[in-house]
Amino acid sequence: MAFLFATAALASAGAALAAKPSPLTTPAPASGAGLPSGQCIRSQDIQSHSVADRQTMLIKTRQRETYRVTMKGGCLAGAIPSDPIITRSPPGSSMICRPLDMDMAISRGGFETPCIVDSIVKMSAEEVAALPSKIRP
Repeated sequence: MAFLFATAALASAGAALAAKPSPLTTPAPASGAGLPSGQCIRSQDIQSHSVADRQTMLIKTRQRETYRVTMKGGCLAGAIPSDPIITRSPPGSSMICRPLDMDMAISRGGFETPCIVDSIVKMSAEEVAALPSKIRP
């Protein structure tokens, strides 16, 4: 009987976490959105990241530009800011222009959770300024 209550409590807590609204004020980019020619980024230029919500990671580059990367599914649901991100580039290229160019995973306790990148867009200075400080990369 106690197990049933514990299970119900965990399910309720998980539902509350999933229902928590995103702190981002702008709608998610269209599925498949990528960067225009000339705005691509090099994977080695990624300097920091933050998890905005269960489907969105914000990354900052050495050039002090911020990008919004959305994932399919909820691979970021359990991620915390100290979890390392793993990015791999396709063989022969380090340029990220389209979602397919970014092979990403989150490392938690030595285990990798792969993420399927759905879109990547550069954020404007105004969008970055509007971010809550706790999720700025």
